[in-house]
Amino acid sequence: MTDLRDTALQSKAWPFEEARKLVKRFEKRPPEKGYALFETGYGPSGLPHIGTFGEVARTTMVRRAFEIISDIPTKLICFSDDMDGLRKVPGNVPNKEQVEEDLNLPLTRVRDPFGTHDSFGAHNNARLRAFLDGFGFEYDFASSTAYYTSGRFDAALMRALECYEQIMEIMLPTLGPDRRATYSPFLPVSPKTGHVLQVPTLERNVAAGTIVYEEPDGERIEVPVTGGNVKMQWKPDWAMRWYALGVDYEMSGKDLIDSNVQAGKICRALGGPGPETLTYELFLDAEGQKISKSKGNGLSMQDWLTYASPESLSYFMYLKPKTAKRLHFDVIPKAVDEYHQQLRAYPDQDAAQRLNNPVTHIHGGDVPASDMVVPFAMLLNLASVSGAEEKGQLWGFIQRYAPDAGPDTHPQLDAAAGYAVRYYNDFVKPAKTFRLPTDIERAAIEDLRARLVAWDGGLDAEALQSEVFAVGKAHGFEPLRDWFTALYEVLLGQSQGPRFGGFVALYGVQETIALIDSALAGKLAGGQ
Repeated sequence: MTDLRDTALQSKAWPFEEARKLVKRFEKRPPEKGYALFETGYGPSGLPHIGTFGEVARTTMVRRAFEIISDIPTKLICFSDDMDGLRKVPGNVPNKEQVEEDLNLPLTRVRDPFGTHDSFGAHNNARLRAFLDGFGFEYDFASSTAYYTSGRFDAALMRALECYEQIMEIMLPTLGPDRRATYSPFLPVSPKTGHVLQVPTLERNVAAGTIVYEEPDGERIEVPVTGGNVKMQWKPDWAMRWYALGVDYEMSGKDLIDSNVQAGKICRALGGPGPETLTYELFLDAEGQKISKSKGNGLSMQDWLTYASPESLSYFMYLKPKTAKRLHFDVIPKAVDEYHQQLRAYPDQDAAQRLNNPVTHIHGGDVPASDMVVPFAMLLNLASVSGAEEKGQLWGFIQRYAPDAGPDTHPQLDAAAGYAVRYYNDFVKPAKTFRLPTDIERAAIEDLRARLVAWDGGLDAEALQSEVFAVGKAHGFEPLRDWFTALYEVLLGQSQGPRFGGFVALYGVQETIALIDSALAGKLAGGQ
């Protein structure tokens, strides 16, 4: 273990770089609470989404890395901000009129529009827990409502009341004139209506632990800041939570940079150090625009999991979190194949290489073997030329190429075959555009056909690939990439494709000859 720890301490993998921040944090003394606390936050006015997955997955990667290089126990808390007042009706819920009647109530007092739980907050919390459990994350769930009303935050809220002026000094310069005039870090929960009120604090009594505010009807009311009678504004609330719980690590998106900065200042004003943080870049859609839940651009969790495994999504999340990445359907096949490349590399790697391998951070110490004897991209092309409607049609080709493979013995490959058929029919098939070959391309493709007719080398993918290369060179393609592009566009109806020798080995030599005949006869390009 010591050798592994020493190696991990030198690793350039980003989870270890983040984990070393915590090692440095605890150099002088370990955490008084006895463990390092990692936190992720969730606003339960909507359902869990791909960003939720990414944040918990990445935080878990850092947690695992820290556990390798430190003996300090760890906890991950997934905190639901379910005491927030609901300010607008979400677009994806039933019974919108009922929800509109409950606006401004804490989410845990808004009636559940789905009719399955005691409140809308409880409904979404249950969905969050089921979501996290479904991916096998290890975490402790925390409810803002429960923490406020149980007194868990009382000491921190009293401290915030003492530091009221300092909090205001931090927050007011960040606000516009209108907001500044009415701002208070404390949002009273009206004893009359139950609404979370955004009203100024008129008086403070630090000794009594109370504030005075004015109800919408003009009545002045004094309430304790403890016991769930108030909810703090977002940035002070984040800071108070860090202070109260002793959060040691939390990451957040680029869109929360200002919130992170202000919360850090407030946490220090309260007397806490604040957590170590990482700011990750946001996902972009195919046009390079920020993904927005309200716009519906980009991929959802369900989108990805319809066409690929959760592990491939974890792999995508691992890659360069500080770099903006386009998250759209075209990235899925690449992520699947790269994930399995890393799985295949893992057994032959030394300790240092394994610690830098993404699959270590995806799976912890239990890295599975890959059974993908056929790449996902190849399965897509096989689905394309065979017109497969279900995965069983692909297995006939697969088992000729890999006789020992089967759905029972190769479950990853079996699942991938199903994903490939679905992906092909939904995305590749509608976009396929075949073209006729040029005269030079036709001569080369006819040469390739003749060589395949005379082929006696069996289904040797590398030997077939060498033969395809030889044809391209013999016909003077420069660069040689143009030859393969011609094959893809003429035979497969797309501008990119697999290693063509591997495709021939999988699809079959005679089948490829028939495909070439159809293309040369103009049948694939619509009989032009």
